[in-house]
Amino acid sequence: MWKELFRKSIHICSAFVPLLLWWNRPVTLILLLAAILIYTVCEFFRLKGHRIPLVSKITETAARKRDENRFVLGPVTLCAGILLTALIFPHVNATMGIFALAFGDGLASVGGTLFGKTKLPLTKGKTLEGSLTCWTAVFIALWIYSGNLICPLILATAAMILEMLPLFDFDNILIPLAVGTLSLLFV
Repeated sequence: MWKELFRKSIHICSAFVPLLLWWNRPVTLILLLAAILIYTVCEFFRLKGHRIPLVSKITETAARKRDENRFVLGPVTLCAGILLTALIFPHVNATMGIFALAFGDGLASVGGTLFGKTKLPLTKGKTLEGSLTCWTAVFIALWIYSGNLICPLILATAAMILEMLPLFDFDNILIPLAVGTLSLLFV
């Protein structure tokens, strides 16, 4: 449980990226790209038996059981999803996509771990409670951000459906891009 909370706290921290983009877009984009490159190099070193003190410790603490002795892809797809969303969409739409990833995907597994009892078929173990946590988190975040009611209802539903798919770490790319795209219809 603590491992999952630690992992998802990293997800939730990505909600600060839109503020950083607003403050200094070029620097933020460069930092996201640098994070991908530095993490990738550190991860290759870790797999070769050379620990990079801070990065290796965070990776080992946050890694899932399925990632043991393998390249942990989650941080790369998280940064890549945010970076692509920030590059493709205007700030408002990128923010909605990033918030869906940060809060929806970030809290879905926490809600599922804490309260999940009802397994959803064809989702590789995801729960109704986790999916409803995703929907609620996205709806509240986007409602507060947009001040609109209809847009968050639709975008939260889309984020929840995408989060339910058994995409493993690739939901980190699909969720912000899909929500950003769909938000273009409303903003």
